[in-house]
Amino acid sequence: MRSDDADTLKYRLRRQSRTPAWLSLSWRALLALALLGVALAVHWFDRDGLRQNSGEPVTFADILYFTMITVTTVGYGDIVPVTQQARMFDTFVVTPIRLFVWLIFLGTAYDFLLKRVWEKWRMSVIQRRLTDHVIVTGYGTSGAEAVRELVRRGADPETIVVIDDSATALQRAEDCGTTVMEGNATRNAALEAARIENARAVIVSAGRDDTSILIVLTARRLAPDVPISVVIRSQDNEAIAQQAGANTVINPASFAGLLLAGSTHGAHTADYMADLAAAGGRVALRERAVTAEEVGKPLSGITTGLGHRIYRGQHIFCFWEPEAARLEAGDQIVEVVPRGEG
Repeated sequence: MRSDDADTLKYRLRRQSRTPAWLSLSWRALLALALLGVALAVHWFDRDGLRQNSGEPVTFADILYFTMITVTTVGYGDIVPVTQQARMFDTFVVTPIRLFVWLIFLGTAYDFLLKRVWEKWRMSVIQRRLTDHVIVTGYGTSGAEAVRELVRRGADPETIVVIDDSATALQRAEDCGTTVMEGNATRNAALEAARIENARAVIVSAGRDDTSILIVLTARRLAPDVPISVVIRSQDNEAIAQQAGANTVINPASFAGLLLAGSTHGAHTADYMADLAAAGGRVALRERAVTAEEVGKPLSGITTGLGHRIYRGQHIFCFWEPEAARLEAGDQIVEVVPRGEG
């Protein structure tokens, strides 16, 4: 059963601003001070054009007072410009400075007060319209590396939604530019709030096999067709994760073992396997559907890459098997292509 709207609304997306708050505030303060400095300097050098109602000489303190009052208000009339030059300066320079300073103050108030309300509304709109995104549940070692690899492969960090219940982990994910959500990914409401039904893929890396399998069960129930990849640390739990609905089960220890074992049979074997897996390698593995023009041709006859495997329904055929002599409609093939085409 799907959770109700009240539960779903508890989970909100969050995304780090591209400009740090301190930098934005510093630039605004410097600009306001620079404008005040211009007005103060000109008033001081043209102080003979100013008169006090009391008749006393105009001092620097009076100039500072007059400048601040004139820039922030229309003045009190106790100090007034009496020459044509001073009046023109106040009309065509001080008045625009006053407007700019007020705009800076209003902009700062917007950024640090109103913008929070605006950001909450904007993120709620983004949340309602989420589509073709990747959900990463758990931002530990494996989850963080998966996000970094996705970005290295060209994914926009804003299209990656990280769900975790640790504020520290979410801060690290937010620093990478991803969209984050604090919550428990084993709950229906959290995955529904992340619009799992519209996701392109789900990566599960909760750190514990039992938690990861529960997330897979929840995700598969909510999104029957979304590809789910899960990190499982115990070999005994790999079959359970597949039964729970995971399309891909990855055991980091087993994969490291494959590389280590491969290295004993030749230094280049492990290097090539790592080359296929990493974004910085020269070659990449690509999975795609067979095109209409390729139907009837052998796997070795494709021209887009070097064909390795055919996935036909529930069956898997490698390039040396007789079934690879003829491609059929609906086949999924895995091929090796130059990096950049994967």
